[in-house]
Amino acid sequence: MSDYKKAFIELAIGCNVLRFGEFKTKAGRLSPYFFNAGLFNNGNALRQLGQFYAKAIIAAQLPFDMLFGPAYKGIPLVSTIAIALAELGYNYPFCFNRKELKDHGEGGITIGAPLSGRVLIADDVISAGTSIGESVNLIRAESATPCGVIIALDRLEQGSNKLSAVQEVNNLHHIPVISIIDLNDIVDYLKEATNMRQNLQAIQAYRERYGTQ
Repeated sequence: MSDYKKAFIELAIGCNVLRFGEFKTKAGRLSPYFFNAGLFNNGNALRQLGQFYAKAIIAAQLPFDMLFGPAYKGIPLVSTIAIALAELGYNYPFCFNRKELKDHGEGGITIGAPLSGRVLIADDVISAGTSIGESVNLIRAESATPCGVIIALDRLEQGSNKLSAVQEVNNLHHIPVISIIDLNDIVDYLKEATNMRQNLQAIQAYRERYGTQ
């Protein structure tokens, strides 16, 4: 596991973004872990979050021309990612959308740089893929090309049709989805973290039951 993945897991645990226990999912499953990116809720945590996204983007070597963040969660995400990339010497334009069309002033549905070229979508996780689908449609409506999605965590978990939400996005929109970490990284981390090893067996069992291949 890359050093930045391990460091990201430690940040997530430290911010209570990643917790272990028993949590009921939207699908009614009892999950042994929970990930809530909304708890990266102070300046320093958000700054580090952007840096981890930037490292994952660079590591993926995915060519793109600009960044897009879907409202609302994607707004601070795309902003901190753009700053982190710029600090590493990669100065990309970015924009995000409004939930409602503005009919006064400059108008329009997006704020920031005009959508153009190859657009990388930034989000926290993919649950049902609805937000990503809306983003893809918006980007294509502006004659730009959605070229990929970057998320914080890929749960690698089956949905109703045995595919994960990430796999469904990939199949439906024909774009790659990259993540800072996935469930396998969490398992690998717990194998090494002796003070948290009590959580390992439950997560391995959950992955065995609901995980994708």
